[in-house]
Amino acid sequence: MRHVVLGIALSLAVVPALAQDRGRPAVRLPVLELGVGGGGGLAPDYPAAEQSHWRGVLTPYLIYRGDVLRADEQGARLRGLRNGSTELALSAAGAFPASSRDNRAREGMPDLDWLGEVGPTLQVTLHRDTGSPQPRRLLLDLPLRLAFSADAHAVRFRGVTFEPELAYERNGLLFRDSRLRLALGVVLGSQEYMDYFYGVPAEFARAGRAPYTAEAGYLGTRLSLSVRVPITESFSVVAGGRVSNFSGATNADSPLFRSEWGYAVAAGFRWILYRSERTVEGSIDPFL
Repeated sequence: MRHVVLGIALSLAVVPALAQDRGRPAVRLPVLELGVGGGGGLAPDYPAAEQSHWRGVLTPYLIYRGDVLRADEQGARLRGLRNGSTELALSAAGAFPASSRDNRAREGMPDLDWLGEVGPTLQVTLHRDTGSPQPRRLLLDLPLRLAFSADAHAVRFRGVTFEPELAYERNGLLFRDSRLRLALGVVLGSQEYMDYFYGVPAEFARAGRAPYTAEAGYLGTRLSLSVRVPITESFSVVAGGRVSNFSGATNADSPLFRSEWGYAVAAGFRWILYRSERTVEGSIDPFL
């Protein structure tokens, strides 16, 4: 699925290298950090596509540690909406555009544009162990996102997704202050979202590609792995991969549904170019 490649570029933040003394209860962290991040890899053109292509992106990088609003290693969130092991945050995902000229199943159809998803995520920490040199946690993410496609001329609403995911995170495995994340989740989409990938309007029908209107429902299951490693205080790298299975998908009878399996690999970097002199107290607990 294309989201894994762009997702790496959207989540290049790592556990702060400033938090090196695990014997102290807190550290001082910059309120604002600015830099650049990039990522790329090989991924299917769309979910259940039979063809894959290499893609990449370069994007500005920002961390803001405000008293109420924070956009940092754990994503964007309002700190007042946190209660013990439960937190309401803002999450985002995205997918690269795909040229229909380069995809046999979609030949002659409109291209798939840049796709962005944004919305609230309820995050529940099921287990946390921060007393060891390698802190770890098990969490349940429940993101509900609005999807939009964009080209040079317009932004269009593409429906709603719900992507519950069970994730295991561990810090300090093999490399100091590294973070490993292993996640298993499913993807559910509204009719508009499914039709964006699998719908075939009558004017684009041809032999072997009958008209098709997609239905809301189950899109697929995915298993993903990512590792983020700080190389220096200002530079870090991330690498990962994803395996997706689309067996039993609601729109498996679409002529654009071509494969029950999808594989993606990606890598990226983050380079901090500016840190504010103003600091804020931060916890050395990598999962706070």
